[in-house]
Amino acid sequence: MATHWTLGCDAADPHRLANFWADALGYVPEPGYDDPDGASIVDPDGRGPAISFLRVPEGKTAKNRMHIDVRVGGDGPDREDRIRARAAGLVAAGATVVRDEWYGGQFGHVVMLDPEGNEFCVA
Repeated sequence: MATHWTLGCDAADPHRLANFWADALGYVPEPGYDDPDGASIVDPDGRGPAISFLRVPEGKTAKNRMHIDVRVGGDGPDREDRIRARAAGLVAAGATVVRDEWYGGQFGHVVMLDPEGNEFCVA
């Protein structure tokens, strides 16, 4: 039996970051969680892990050692277009594009930063 787990994240503005990631992942605020220094989002279908954001005094100082990837899914000739469209939507929500990654001449994914500078990929 798998262990249920939660991803915990440090944040300067936990509610802003939670709102960004809820939008990016299709999550919703955790019902009943009300804390001015923290926020939590959950998969509305109850399948994915909860993600919590806790206000911390120190800022981000280095590259993430672990990160979330947003998966567009599927293959086919329009995969790159779907990834780029999803990345554009995330830019509108507050993310920043860092670079494209290519493998053997083929487009792989887009590296991005969330509103607080945490790296993630759209693939």
